[in-house]
Amino acid sequence: MLTSAIVWDPSKGIDLGFFMIRYYSLMYLVAFTLGWYLMKNILERERMGQKELDAIFMYTVIAVLAGARLGHVIFYQPELFVEDPLSIILPARFVPEFEFTGFQGLASHGAAIGVILAMYFYSKKVVKKPILWILDRIVIPVASGGVFIRIGNFINSEIIGKPTNSDYGVIFAQLGEDFARHPAQLYEAGCYVIVFIILMFLYWKTDKREKLGFIFGVFLVLLWSVRFFVEFLKEAQVENRATWALNTGQWLSIPFIIIGLYLIFRKPKTTSATA
Repeated sequence: MLTSAIVWDPSKGIDLGFFMIRYYSLMYLVAFTLGWYLMKNILERERMGQKELDAIFMYTVIAVLAGARLGHVIFYQPELFVEDPLSIILPARFVPEFEFTGFQGLASHGAAIGVILAMYFYSKKVVKKPILWILDRIVIPVASGGVFIRIGNFINSEIIGKPTNSDYGVIFAQLGEDFARHPAQLYEAGCYVIVFIILMFLYWKTDKREKLGFIFGVFLVLLWSVRFFVEFLKEAQVENRATWALNTGQWLSIPFIIIGLYLIFRKPKTTSATA
């Protein structure tokens, strides 16, 4: 029987014999490297130098990894605080037995909160500008990074979509399945490409970067709206966590969208008026 479904059964990474370089980790490396390059061009336009670039790279990497991991545990696996606390900060599981797992369980909502907090300190200690000024700029590399993180999820056959109940879709062979699912990770990655392009256009080709919080607001509305709607096609990451037909990821997205709408439509406030 002919089928248009794609059978997805990749290797997890590059096996060096003594160590495996996982493709998921490589996607993070690509995301941070591209983010560094994008932010370098932005800061050069703002007449800032290597000091500001090095600082924002360090702040962002720590904020994304720590925020994403803590966010996952708080929102999806709070039992780890009691059952296996070491697994929260180390790339291994200790209960019921030791197993090296790599850094798994990373929540984008936690990463977003982590980045916002980190940019608060960065704005106060390094650039001496309003936090919205730096958030308007950091969201550009953040949006590009989201593309590669979702590609990494696809490679890992995780955060999977619901069954399509048709020949269309992807068969995740590593999960031992023989039916097609929505490639929700790729839907999300593709939408993030569009979000990234819109943000780049707003910053480089318009004067919207002068309105504090506008680009950040657009980012919040677009990115979390994508997350909200794609969630309808995803399998729940945590069972029995849906409320009023919405899952945890959707409920967590709503406040970000509301804040974004406020920033877009509030009374204009320019950089020169606040800096």
